[in-house]
Amino acid sequence: MRALQTATLLVATLGVGLMAGLFTAFAYAVMPGLRRSDDRTFVQAMRNINRAIVNGWFLLPFLLPIPLLVLAAILARNGPGRIALPWILAALVLYLAGFLVTGGVNVPLNNALDKVPTNEGPAASGGSGDPADRSGDLQAARDGFEGRWVTWNLVRALAHTAAFGVLAWALFLHGTAGTAGTGGSV
Repeated sequence: MRALQTATLLVATLGVGLMAGLFTAFAYAVMPGLRRSDDRTFVQAMRNINRAIVNGWFLLPFLLPIPLLVLAAILARNGPGRIALPWILAALVLYLAGFLVTGGVNVPLNNALDKVPTNEGPAASGGSGDPADRSGDLQAARDGFEGRWVTWNLVRALAHTAAFGVLAWALFLHGTAGTAGTGGSV
């Protein structure tokens, strides 16, 4: 039971940490870098990123922490690591907050941006084929996307980072709970 508790907390902490790192990297590097781009480049780059990120390397650490945190809470409630339970629950709430921001704000913004036409030509633009015909569309799409996306990305980055910190503390407490009366073994 103790080994399962430790493994569950450890893997959940790693997953939460990966998401905290990803979303904070967008906050301090990716989006400030894209801010320097013209509208067409910005829209196309975000579309490419949003399409590429939906893969197992992202989805596993994004989705797995939720059931692992629930399992960790159940195991802590019924096991020797009960001292960590409030921290595990706090991490779950923080992680879910960031998760809900992703699903409720960032993904819908990504989906709306994905529908903006960026290909040149009369069929794509419904106009003369002149790229200037759509420069206003790209600017409007970016204006409706960038500020909100960046703000809400920061919210989820902070939520996931806080969840990571709280979960690291829970893992520490779980480890110290195993040392009492066991001769120091964890």
